[in-house]
Amino acid sequence: MPNILSSELVVNPDGSIYHLKLRPEEVAPIIITVGDPGRVAMVSKYFDEIEVKKDKREFHTHTGRLGSKRITVISTGIGPDNIDIVFNELDALFNIDLEARTIKEELTQLNFIRIGTSGSLQADIPVDSFLASAYGLGLDNLIHYYQYQVNLGEAELTDELNEFLSFTSDLRFYPAEGSPYLLNSIADEMAQGITLTAPGFYAPQGRSLRLPARFDRNVFEQLGHFSFQKYRITNLEMETSAIYGLSRMLGHRALSTNVILANRPNGQFSTTPHESVDRLIRHVLEKIENSDL
Repeated sequence: MPNILSSELVVNPDGSIYHLKLRPEEVAPIIITVGDPGRVAMVSKYFDEIEVKKDKREFHTHTGRLGSKRITVISTGIGPDNIDIVFNELDALFNIDLEARTIKEELTQLNFIRIGTSGSLQADIPVDSFLASAYGLGLDNLIHYYQYQVNLGEAELTDELNEFLSFTSDLRFYPAEGSPYLLNSIADEMAQGITLTAPGFYAPQGRSLRLPARFDRNVFEQLGHFSFQKYRITNLEMETSAIYGLSRMLGHRALSTNVILANRPNGQFSTTPHESVDRLIRHVLEKIENSDL
């Protein structure tokens, strides 16, 4: 296999990967992702030990130990474009020899767990509750740039949703399944559903301030009536489908957990967002500590 060119895999002079400024030994195979750099310390304050602290731009990383588990928490910033950078570079730290610029013969499977915030599309999923994503539906275009092949469940979901979407022919999406193993081991006590991933916060999520949205609140309200197997389309955020699509193509496991800060049908927003995020962090860390990961 030919070496990967320096223009394609950029390594800093200190041996760290380009954007994340991390070296292979500074990252653990259990990786928690958060959007906000400020949430990294909210997670790592519960570690028994912190051994690495690095930051570059919006990418802040802490690696440490929780009980017997070595864990990394990293901020991705907002949106699928940042997910593309973070997940490719984290995979490269484990599965590419950065000096030889060759893919390793033995690959390491990583476990990604997103701790994020989201808006509910269902009136009966209240603010401050927890929700895990069984599937992501990407309204962005990231995965279309890859040679992505859907699995059987994703193909069935696509067929049923296309039939349901007869009321609009312009909405484009891609399906991406999360890890059933992580869903069962980390999110067994949470509500579960299908998560829409948008490439922006305003019009891409049906919000209109001074500019009208092409797909308004009514479209997302209609989507809330769709269900596949036992899952409804439950919530809307900005990273899940990209995380799931890249992880599955790279051979990793991924789970997106969310605290619901907004209930769109009821027009409500959490009055205690910081406290609710902290509760989700503690819940997920407890599950990780007691898991087989």
